[in-house]
Formats: sequence, structure tokens, C-alpha cells
Amino acid sequence: MTRKYLAFDIEIAKGFPEGADWHKYRPLGITCAATLAADAEEATLWHGVASDGRPADRMNPQDVGKLVEHLQSMTAAGHTILTWNGLQFDFPILAEESGMDQQCRGLAREHVDMMFHVFCKQGFPVGLDSAAKAMRLPGKPAEMSGVLAPKLWAEGKHQEVLDYCAQDVRTTLDLALCCQKQQTFRWITRRGTTKRMPLPDGWLDVAAAMKLPEPDTSWMTNPLSRHKFTKWLRAQTPPSQR
Repeated sequence: MTRKYLAFDIEIAKGFPEGADWHKYRPLGITCAATLAADAEEATLWHGVASDGRPADRMNPQDVGKLVEHLQSMTAAGHTILTWNGLQFDFPILAEESGMDQQCRGLAREHVDMMFHVFCKQGFPVGLDSAAKAMRLPGKPAEMSGVLAPKLWAEGKHQEVLDYCAQDVRTTLDLALCCQKQQTFRWITRRGTTKRMPLPDGWLDVAAAMKLPEPDTSWMTNPLSRHKFTKWLRAQTPPSQR
């Protein structure tokens, strides 16, 4: 399937220990975001503006609302939103920070979350960096990570975080197109070996991936539940009220 992708990513304002349940640290806030259309040369960067003209500590609800409206307008214009782990992370936070819960749920169901597609097929998540390297694409900078981003932003190193966010959406878009062209997804395992997953029909959006048969996870000690990724889509109250 040929799609016009719009890669999307956010950076959070409040940090939490790597591997911890981020829900326990909410609300996390959003410092900045990036969007990159497949037909654009550079990413569009989003952040609030303080009274002195510098980037604000975090985006306010109006700032985040404008980002949601942009995603809606791009979707209406024929683009497919593309993320890596956006279903479980970016979109729930976007809903909480904007107050536009129903709109974000709709966008989340219709978008392509590559990691969720892989998880639905394999039964375990895969990191963006390990996938990019396996597909011979530039990965994340060695000295930078999403864990460091909130700290650097708080220290006023805004451009470093903005550049990192822009690189993330570039990597996300390049990975989607590369895998689609080769009809194969590859990733590097923790043991350093390379595994592959056929993609004969390209990437599935969230709604389609949710319908895939559950993979065999009997070999795992503590397999993740698909519900962990999708439960917020079915909730009756906004994330900020749960």
C-alpha cells in the first residue's frame, strides 16, 4: 500500500527512570514535538514560547491543541500519521496535555505505529534504534536519548532536544519507507543477532494490527499483553481524569 506518511514524535517535560511505568509520573508534559511529511525536506518543530521569546518550559494546552489540529488536517488531506510506539506513549500524552481525548483516540486508531505492528506479530516490542541499525539507517546519537531530553531541556539546551526530536521523526520515516520497499522489517536482538519479519503488505495501521492473531508467547516468562497498548483507546474518561 502506498501511503503519504507524516512522521510524528514528542519529547516529555518530566523525566522518569528508564524502564519504569511512566503512568506513575503523570502528567509528564510536553516540551516539544516534531512532524515530518514524506514530501518535506525538513521537519516542522513545535514548542511553546516564553515571554522572553525563548522556548517555554513546556507546551500549554493551546500549543498542544494546535498540534492535534495539524495532525487532523494532515490526515484529512490524505496523509497517514506514522510513529514508533505512538499508540502507547505519544498519543495518550497528547490527549492528556491537549484535553482533546476523543480526537486523539481517533487519530491513534487510524495511524501506523510500526512498533505496535511488530509487537502484534512477534509478541514483544523492539527498539527504534535496533531496527534502524539492522536496516542500515542512521540510529539515535550515541550521546543522546529520550531519557536525557527532559533534563537537557530544563537546562536550557533547547536546540539539542529539538535536533534530537527532528532526527527521531526522520529515522521513523526512513525506516517505514525502507522496510516497505524491501517488504521486510529487520532488527538487532539483545544477543546481537539480526532477525527479520516479512512485510508483504506493508505496514498496518493500529486498527488493522489489533485484528492480527495473537502470537505464541508461551516461551516467555512475563509476556506483555496487547491490552497494555490499547486499553486507553477503550476508556470512557479522559486520561487526566483516571
